[in-house]
Amino acid sequence: MAYEGMSMKSPNRLFVVPLLAASLGLETASAFAVDASTESHLLARGRYVAQVSGCNDCHTDGYLMNNGNVPVSQWLKGSRFGWHGPWGTTYASNLRLFMKDMSEAEWIKTAHSLTRRPPMPWFNLNAMHDDDLRALYYFVRSLGDPGEPAPAYLPPGEEPHTAFASFPAPPKAE
Repeated sequence: MAYEGMSMKSPNRLFVVPLLAASLGLETASAFAVDASTESHLLARGRYVAQVSGCNDCHTDGYLMNNGNVPVSQWLKGSRFGWHGPWGTTYASNLRLFMKDMSEAEWIKTAHSLTRRPPMPWFNLNAMHDDDLRALYYFVRSLGDPGEPAPAYLPPGEEPHTAFASFPAPPKAE
């Protein structure tokens, strides 16, 4: 497809990609390759996604109550704080362990189809763009030692033995 004022036979088209790459500060050969700067961008984007999406609020012990002042080395290792309600008691999982053996493609597929008990906003994860999910994947996997699993889910009627917040049953629909 030719753009207005430029035919496919135009010699100017030969300079479009190199010129665009140069204007972006890229070497032509690396404009299409994954390199250290791309990896750095992915990690920075993943960190940003984890922060603004609220992942740390639940999946990092102490993050919410300490106004986000938790070392990155402790991020996303899950939590022993329980969320107790009519569904039972849930704990925010250790995302480092959850993603540890997944490929990028498996993570993206899982993230788009995952469902969980409250208070996990799985529907927000399902709606994330692939680029954000990819960045989050690389960031989480860059964090190092995955640590220990979070406590297992407790069914309704079973009392948690950790600190927890209680949620009442929602009002019945009329």
